[in-house]
Amino acid sequence: MSNASSTEYTLGLNVYHADAAAALFRGNELIVASEEERFRRVKHWAGLPTEAIRFCLQEAGIELERVGTVAVSRNPFARLGYKFLHVLRRQRQASIHLADRAANAWQVLGLKQKLAALFELRSARWPVRMCWIEHHRSHLASAFLTSPFEEAALLSLDGMGDFSSCMLAVGKGNVIKPLQGVLYPHSLGFFYTAFTQWLGFPNYGDEYKVMGLAPYGKPIFIEKMRRIIQLKPEGKFALNAAYFRHFTTGVEMSWEGQPMLGVMYTEQLVREFGPPRAPGEPITAYHCDVASSVQAMTEEVIFHIVRHLHHQTGLKAICIAGGVAQNSVAMGKLRIHTPFCQVYLPPAGHDAGTSIGAALYAIYSNKPYSWRPSFSHQAYTGYRASEAEIEHALRQHSLSWTRLPDEALFERVVACLTQGGIVGWFQGRAEFGPRALGNRSILADPRQPDARQRINEKIKRRENFRPFAPAILAEAAAEFFEDPDDVPYMEKVYVVRPEKRSLIPAVTHVDGTGRLQTVRQADNPRFYRLIEVFAQKTGIPVLLNTSFNENEPIVNRPEEAIACFLRTRMDMLVLENYIVDRASLPYTT
Repeated sequence: MSNASSTEYTLGLNVYHADAAAALFRGNELIVASEEERFRRVKHWAGLPTEAIRFCLQEAGIELERVGTVAVSRNPFARLGYKFLHVLRRQRQASIHLADRAANAWQVLGLKQKLAALFELRSARWPVRMCWIEHHRSHLASAFLTSPFEEAALLSLDGMGDFSSCMLAVGKGNVIKPLQGVLYPHSLGFFYTAFTQWLGFPNYGDEYKVMGLAPYGKPIFIEKMRRIIQLKPEGKFALNAAYFRHFTTGVEMSWEGQPMLGVMYTEQLVREFGPPRAPGEPITAYHCDVASSVQAMTEEVIFHIVRHLHHQTGLKAICIAGGVAQNSVAMGKLRIHTPFCQVYLPPAGHDAGTSIGAALYAIYSNKPYSWRPSFSHQAYTGYRASEAEIEHALRQHSLSWTRLPDEALFERVVACLTQGGIVGWFQGRAEFGPRALGNRSILADPRQPDARQRINEKIKRRENFRPFAPAILAEAAAEFFEDPDDVPYMEKVYVVRPEKRSLIPAVTHVDGTGRLQTVRQADNPRFYRLIEVFAQKTGIPVLLNTSFNENEPIVNRPEEAIACFLRTRMDMLVLENYIVDRASLPYTT
């Protein structure tokens, strides 16, 4: 039962920024959410998420005029004085980039008129409440107000948002109280991004590649890193301006369509570390050691911040969001290296998740509900395909299929997996967030030693050092991993028990770890049952799980799943209860 009003709709938005997204609430309950990239088919799509907005409204069966509040995860008025002083102190080029940001902020402030025009409303007669929620408060709300905690320490940590890169806070009930933060130009996210670029990964969002590369090296350059980013009292940190261009020239950004960041490191970094690796050049042991040192330094800074936050609050639980919080290796170590006993991250801790956070912040600021609903479903709030849509897409490609009830289908899929097959698995609502959690996944047998290489080379077509996740029945996690937490959103990395590593080599990284997903029956009963059947046949309650895509956004609709299946070397495609075997294709690809 819910005491939320059926007519109080709030639309949360991340706009004119990377990972544009929309989320729709009725009262304080989440109805639906999606990233714009899933519809536009451009990774990290930036701008106004018109297609995600349309999708949210269609799923709720309402028109835009029924939305009473639009909450945006940006506040152009935040820190205006500090911004003005920063412009006065910087060179002309920096002022040009900041002028671009000002133009971007003006777009945000004109959002009501833009939305009204797009959806053919008269803005003057649309009695909507526009809320501009500061970026990091939106991150904090996306974590705390969806968490199971009544009280918790809060941390938002990313590149930059509203001229800040870090915010520490405490949450109690439905109230978030900021404590302190770190302002631009100092940013742990920028530190990681600069080295991501130097290592030859130039695209927006490539930082996870450095995290995957780090275990192949040793952190032998940690002392150099400590000169580049320095720990300060009270949990703070500071960048050494000599190594980062944005201190003098600002940050070159593009937040329309494919997001872009200009080169962030200076010649000083090149003099000390050598020429940057060009994309496509071989990765050497030296590159691995630099990546390892960057990761180690990042963890050192995170632990420094989090320990201070615990000292300030004395609480046992912490909720974390922001781009840097997507560093699942560091997140998996927090319970070991800090006093916190409980660590919660939402499934969309990156900027797309601020659409949920901004909405929740606005909702609870406007009406202090005495209860918070469960958000156990928040990872599965995207597009769902009907049987008619699936059959139409299959016919469009002249594909033969078999339709089976669940138990027979599970048996057929498991037989394919145990014979070394790779399966494209499409079911239910698409995930909200950067990780496939069993609804838009590519699956394989984790016992197959060559499965990772085959998927990287023949399906994902990406670097061979990139690991894959073990999706494991939640009750079996402690049997395979050392001291694991509940990890429903694949948000933390843990050590695979040494005696289990030979049993699941395809999902055990080179350093003996795995970014696990603990699958609970209550959260995803169908995916849980598939793993359970696999366990009954093999004794291993684990499947290799990676996102259903090939250098593109995760597939959203049946058409994209079929296209990915046809242009790669997957052995089977499953669309709900429909199965397509590669052997049944009238041609080979």
